[in-house]
Amino acid sequence: MTDETAFFHHVPVMPQPVLTGLGAAASSAPRRYLDATVGGGGHSVLLLQASATLQLVALDQDTTALQAAQVRLSEYRDRVTFWHTNFSNFEPGTDRFDGILADIGVSSAQLDTPERGFSFRKAAPLDMRMNSHQDLSAADIVNHWDETELANTIYTYGEERLSRRIARQIVEKRPFQTTTELAAAIADCVPKKYRYGRIHPATRTFQALRIAVNAELEVLQTFLEKAPDWLLPGGRLVIISFHSLEDRIVKWAFRQDERLQIITKKPLVATAAEIADNPRARSAKLRIAERKRPSPSKG
Repeated sequence: MTDETAFFHHVPVMPQPVLTGLGAAASSAPRRYLDATVGGGGHSVLLLQASATLQLVALDQDTTALQAAQVRLSEYRDRVTFWHTNFSNFEPGTDRFDGILADIGVSSAQLDTPERGFSFRKAAPLDMRMNSHQDLSAADIVNHWDETELANTIYTYGEERLSRRIARQIVEKRPFQTTTELAAAIADCVPKKYRYGRIHPATRTFQALRIAVNAELEVLQTFLEKAPDWLLPGGRLVIISFHSLEDRIVKWAFRQDERLQIITKKPLVATAAEIADNPRARSAKLRIAERKRPSPSKG
């Protein structure tokens, strides 16, 4: 086990709502679940503990996360199948699931591993790839995309109102090698009151770059189009998102999909007690939908 794998620890967000939403209470009936973003295995552990007859398929595009999950779930290895893949590329064949969970976005472990380049708290290469085998990195975007494309990306994915100013600064000052160089350049080009606001002025740009590198919104849309077909009738789809762009996609996908019945009219959020223990839960929104059962035939 590598040092990075050992560090990859996953604190599951809203654990009880997830278990309840998936209908994962103890049962003697064999059931099959999909954890589409296993991460460090935090939610998967809870699912496997909930029922001794539960079988789990666990996916992740991050090899480090997958290795960490394999270690954490080793005592359940006879009941878990691991896949190294992005959830939008998964093909279950003839398998169907009683429940599917997707915990969307970057994990705390990825943010807290400097060499992954997701954060500007420490100097690191401009990487931001969740799947280290893919070609496109943040450095490619920052150092090679034209100013208009950069500005549109920062505005659309970061919801950054100063996107044009920031894109202009990036083009004028590049090439950039590290996260801290880029963050400092962004901070230098914004108004003083913006520079000392509630969040660092580079935060939204880094979010936008991460989303673009990993095509996060596109793969989420693809997953939401495919996942209902992977569910058994009455099976549950539980999605946890962490920013408004993701939640908006989930909300509308659930509303527009005739295969699904919405269970949560409004998203569930973490309690104050959970947020105190796990600040990352503050922005989490959980939505649940159920695969509709066939209408009784009339005879």
